[in-house]
Amino acid sequence: MLKLKPAGSGDLQKEWRFVHALPADENGYLNDWHGISWEEYEQTALPQLLASSRGEGLPEGYVPETFFFLWEEEEIVGQFRFRHHLTEALREGAGHIGYTIAPAHRGKGYATKGLRLMLDHAASRVPEEEIHLRCERDNAASLRVMLKCGGRLHHQDEEKNYVRIPLDGRSQSSH
Repeated sequence: MLKLKPAGSGDLQKEWRFVHALPADENGYLNDWHGISWEEYEQTALPQLLASSRGEGLPEGYVPETFFFLWEEEEIVGQFRFRHHLTEALREGAGHIGYTIAPAHRGKGYATKGLRLMLDHAASRVPEEEIHLRCERDNAASLRVMLKCGGRLHHQDEEKNYVRIPLDGRSQSSH
């Protein structure tokens, strides 16, 4: 069964292996923990991830952000990051949700199913009326995922697509 679990609530070794192997920047999804040792993950990264979700120790202008792992049974297949609210920079940029699926699991519907789970989680937690997302212009698969989940292309620039998913009425178009 597919489920989202916040960082630190599953098998920590599997979480570490996932972030360790994930590229530092792939399709615009930034991973500060690429290549990190187990000790660094356990002693530095995980405490920072947990503090960020509580809004503690954030740099100026940052908002609370929770990292989730997408689990299929006992295996992590993806990672999602959820920003609890938007600043003006996030409103015009990265938005509420970012995600990546492990290369071995792409093309199997995990991004769509995971984004739907993330949207369900976000719906009662964000103060905004719609979820803001973005993806690289050349990442057609991610744009399709967002549109399948009830999104509409809001605008584009030379590098990015910006998508909005309304919180009211989303369930009719996304399931």
